[in-house]
Amino acid sequence: MKNLSDKVVVITGAGSGIGRALALDLAAKGALLAVSDVDDAGLAETVDLVKNAGVREARADHLDVADRAAFAAYAETVADHFGRVNVVVNNAGVALTGDFTDLEYADMDWIVGVNFWGVVHGTKEFLPHLIASGEGHVVNISSLFGLISMPGQSLYNATKYAVRGMTEALREEMLIAGHPVGVTAVHPGGIKTAIARNARVSSQEDKEATARLFDEKLATMSPEKAAEIIVGGITGNKARVLVGLDAHALHHFARLTGSRYQDVVATVSKRWLPAKPV
Repeated sequence: MKNLSDKVVVITGAGSGIGRALALDLAAKGALLAVSDVDDAGLAETVDLVKNAGVREARADHLDVADRAAFAAYAETVADHFGRVNVVVNNAGVALTGDFTDLEYADMDWIVGVNFWGVVHGTKEFLPHLIASGEGHVVNISSLFGLISMPGQSLYNATKYAVRGMTEALREEMLIAGHPVGVTAVHPGGIKTAIARNARVSSQEDKEATARLFDEKLATMSPEKAAEIIVGGITGNKARVLVGLDAHALHHFARLTGSRYQDVVATVSKRWLPAKPV
């Protein structure tokens, strides 16, 4: 897919961050947008922004990506509205910080529902429409933490590794079947979004300190630059897109050191991670 003009693009989690930046980037390229989020106010702001940017057409819907029935109905509604779907970007995601022993099942179910099942739902429900379009593309947002693991991020890691594995297998299946659908797994590093401030944490974590560490030390790239790189991955039909110098550096470090990277990460994390509340 070399040209996104007149392509129908679906973006979940478009109420802020990377999702909003993607909507603006694609609007400027002439795409027709179907954007969704659970944050109605943020989504409305995104719609205003893309309209001001001259979007050709934008449809906005409240959507909980973890709700399978709602996602199935949404996919049919979008396909009926536009008559086709060319690209789906499964971007909606949440974060959960805490040592594995301290996490509650309810929070585990929540993050798996959004980060993994949300991507599965978006891929499964839209894939027939992408195949039928004759020129389709699936973009699933994993993470740097879908390539390497970090303490305090066990369930986030689990969901992002799962997204990576599913997406890579899907690409292979599309190639074997000869379907006209590209598939890209995206692995952003620290992007300046509100994900840390909107995250859940275990009872043993200082949420404010955790969010401050992400915002001040780890989030180094703007969502707009991330969106530009991701869109380049679509038009370049790339299997994997690393977003940010941190993503490139840490991915290659882990490849060079093998499983020993875990020892290094554990040692460094003792100095970097916020102290737990007393």
